[in-house]
Amino acid sequence: MYKHFFKRVFDFFIALIGLIVLSPIFIFVTIGLYFANQGKPFFFQARPGLNEKIFKIIKFKTMNDKKDPNGNLLSDAERLTPIGAFVRKTSLDEIPQLINVLKGDMAIIGPRPLLPQYLPLYNETQKRRHNVRPGITGWAQVNGRNAISWQKKFELDVWYVDNISLILDVKIFFLTIKKVFVREGISQEGQVTMEAFNGNN
Repeated sequence: MYKHFFKRVFDFFIALIGLIVLSPIFIFVTIGLYFANQGKPFFFQARPGLNEKIFKIIKFKTMNDKKDPNGNLLSDAERLTPIGAFVRKTSLDEIPQLINVLKGDMAIIGPRPLLPQYLPLYNETQKRRHNVRPGITGWAQVNGRNAISWQKKFELDVWYVDNISLILDVKIFFLTIKKVFVREGISQEGQVTMEAFNGNN
């Protein structure tokens, strides 16, 4: 009952209250990123959601669009703006996803939505991470986030799908708050973001 009905109800009201409470921070960060990114405070990207249905995720844009002389984007580290680095370290870049939760694209808790090009690379077990709505935070995020391997991350995602409960979601919610303050696992060693997934070989 919780998985198929109450979880969605709770997600909607938590997202609504969250947006209202965090609106001052939302406005402040939006203004700061507007000036840092030449009028582009938000980042929109296609992601697979429930049953692999594609939706547009909304995040704060933490990197600019600077390119090299050949027209190629510079590395993530070179494009990360000072305010973007702060927003990422404090996980404030996730706030706009509350809008995705209101729309029904995402949940508060669930496997993180990854890139569409990864879909053909999953094995049958890993595909099961899409049997639920993706989340702003999840079991993998409180157990290593970007500092663990892809295989371990997928194992944790599938375990969550098989064990969804109100108690587990509450546990993940409070562990996430702890992780935000401790700032653990934001990136892999030597990386600004998680390295790309290249399959199971």
